[in-house]
Amino acid sequence: MKNIVNMLLFLVVFSVGSLAQEKGSVLIQNATLMTITDGIIENGDVLIVDGVITGIGTDLSAPIGVEVVNGTGKYVMPGIIDAHSHLNTVSTNEARNPVTAEVTMEESINPNSVSIYRAVAGGVTSIHLMHGSANVIGGQGETLKLRYGVSQDEMRFADAKRTIKFALGENPTRVHGQGNGIQPRTRMGVEQIIRSHFDEALDYRVRREAYLVAKEAYEGDRRGRRVPPVPVAKNLRYDVLNDIIDGEILVHCHSYRADEILMLMRVFNEYGIKNYTFQHANEAFKVAPEIAKNSAYTSVFADWWAYKFEVYYSTAYNATILNKNGVTNSINSDSNELIRHLNHEAAKTVRYGETSEADALKMITINPAIQLGIDKMVGSLEVGKHGDIAIWSGHPLSIYSKVQQTYIDGKKYFDMLTDPADMRIDVDSDDSYREAGFNTFIQGREEDACMSDVFQFIKQ
Repeated sequence: MKNIVNMLLFLVVFSVGSLAQEKGSVLIQNATLMTITDGIIENGDVLIVDGVITGIGTDLSAPIGVEVVNGTGKYVMPGIIDAHSHLNTVSTNEARNPVTAEVTMEESINPNSVSIYRAVAGGVTSIHLMHGSANVIGGQGETLKLRYGVSQDEMRFADAKRTIKFALGENPTRVHGQGNGIQPRTRMGVEQIIRSHFDEALDYRVRREAYLVAKEAYEGDRRGRRVPPVPVAKNLRYDVLNDIIDGEILVHCHSYRADEILMLMRVFNEYGIKNYTFQHANEAFKVAPEIAKNSAYTSVFADWWAYKFEVYYSTAYNATILNKNGVTNSINSDSNELIRHLNHEAAKTVRYGETSEADALKMITINPAIQLGIDKMVGSLEVGKHGDIAIWSGHPLSIYSKVQQTYIDGKKYFDMLTDPADMRIDVDSDDSYREAGFNTFIQGREEDACMSDVFQFIKQ
């Protein structure tokens, strides 16, 4: 009997813990609030109840049982959002065909990666986990909340828009044309792959819908006078492509060169595709007015280029030029190391081009939220939005500032002062503590993260 009672108590405690893991409540008082969309509030309070921001202002009171955090001298801003990440992927590329729209990152999430914790320690609360860039039309992405310690399913950002990865230029031509002897081998071929597959998808939809109508009529023919229709099998790849054309899936396209950016906008205009983002987009500054005219978005590096030939020509003023031309631009990491200090990457836009601090912060909060279709839920401090926030020791754009606490849905997932030190390293049982601490970080961009998993498939 005693064992049964103990087991019941364990289940109750476990259930309560699981629920608390999802939502939390906290009142942060007397801090400088960087709202992102409504200016700065000095000596302000922000109240999160059951995972949702319910109050922003001054002199707010905490409901009974809600933790109160003294924010005096500190800064509070919405959690950072990384629009391009391979942070905790299990598989990155399905590289055997130039078009793999049917595959998805949905089952390629590693919820146990210590890199999640490190990102949260940098104030990041959401990421866009992307397929690689081996394919012209690659797999579907997954938007995640970095709830470190939960299951794969619990990491998914509920009600986020569907996304997919396209890629232009050297990566798909190298993998398919040069590596496997199939189209595309040239940049011309990349465009033709996109056009031909969209055309095939549209033709499939007409045939598939006609078949379903005929099938229904045949099955409803009680007199048996109708001839059974020739089946048109369901095709997941074409279904996804049609969803792109219909605007149900947001495109994020790996791109570098200005000519290819112009090409994809022309193709998308012909097929009526809107609401898409050029990822990397190192030469986007050359065609910034055209990007703005097409209402396209960009998500760029602050100052990475020249790591391969097609990205040799770029500038640290890229983000500023895009911003000044009215393009909704974000700064992304594409790196498990840079994600830890995306605030520094955003700050570079202030140095290069004198972007305002307000616009710089938008590039790592509300702008990537817009690009991922989650801006109604996160990206700014507003009543009704999710309680995804970070408390900083100083101004978030200062190189001297550190994240002190990070909350996701009102639950604390990082605390600089109270978290055990061994949460911050990836420990091998055969390593000493010192060895483990010195062998865990990839510095900067030492590898092309978008091409992970693929090189073993390329013929030499």
